[in-house]
Amino acid sequence: EPGHHPGLHGWATATSAALKPDLADRLCEADFLWRTTFSDVFMPFAALPRPQAGHPATLAGELDLLDQLDDDRFVSAALEFTCANTYSSGGPSALSDPVRRERALELAANRGPGQLDFTKRLLKDPVAVRAWVRRLFEDCEEAFFADTWRRVAPQLAADARHKTELLRHKGLAEALHAVSPALTVDEERTRISADKMTEGRTTAVDPSIETGVTLVPSHYGWPHLMVLHAPGWRPVIHYPVGSPALPGPASVELLTLRMEALAHPMRMRLCRMLARSPYTTSELADTYSITAPEVSRHLSVLKKAGLISTRRRGRYVLHQLDVSSVARLGSDFLETVLR
Repeated sequence: EPGHHPGLHGWATATSAALKPDLADRLCEADFLWRTTFSDVFMPFAALPRPQAGHPATLAGELDLLDQLDDDRFVSAALEFTCANTYSSGGPSALSDPVRRERALELAANRGPGQLDFTKRLLKDPVAVRAWVRRLFEDCEEAFFADTWRRVAPQLAADARHKTELLRHKGLAEALHAVSPALTVDEERTRISADKMTEGRTTAVDPSIETGVTLVPSHYGWPHLMVLHAPGWRPVIHYPVGSPALPGPASVELLTLRMEALAHPMRMRLCRMLARSPYTTSELADTYSITAPEVSRHLSVLKKAGLISTRRRGRYVLHQLDVSSVARLGSDFLETVLR
């Protein structure tokens, strides 16, 4: 999706242009694994006991781990896009549960005949589809992935070493903040929170699996911070490195405050005035024929949302729209208030 990842447009264009038609068609056939969700199929190590020799150093080793997943786990991970509402709760897979099977087929049909056909094949013969997926990834390695991996692997290894040193010398909170500003840990260091517009939870202390959280750096993942939290899988935080030098994302709480603040028509009108010039409360009240206390209440909401700034000039307090904050909400809104 180069439009969604503009910084990778050159790489995506060059890579896709060099693909053989057959491989390109197969990639499109399986793109549900990574287009709308990033399937747990790509992190099979999290569902298996930690290997004695450490993590596989090659794609072949990684695919060997994928082969070790039982059919239920493989199918559930491959059909992750059909089970968003049950992802955190687990339960039977679409292989053994008729209700989930019908739901998976229904959602697949919504994506088109190609997706429906693939899902039917997966549910009918998961062993054959697993072999098909492995062959797809092996052909990708030969076509472009091996060269790409040789180029980015040193950066990923350096990032992993850096995060390890931060954890060792500055503690968990510093290491997590370096991974992403969206990650925080509580004072007792017992709960890691990821500030994302979704809800889910898991535990890193489970006697049935290896304990701990695995951090995986990604060269091509920006801006996505992905968290594997499926029951029975070791939790994994998959984070981007080498991201563009852009301001960090606002928290979900702040974004909610801003959207709620702008949902009121009077506050939208006040923003329009304050985008052009600073005004006092009384000037705004006179302009819109409302009382000064009403203006103050609206300004308080906008200020709490970080959308306006204030400064004192003598005995007057001037309010002005923070255009840089508003710009990050979207060009449509900015153009509207500046129109």
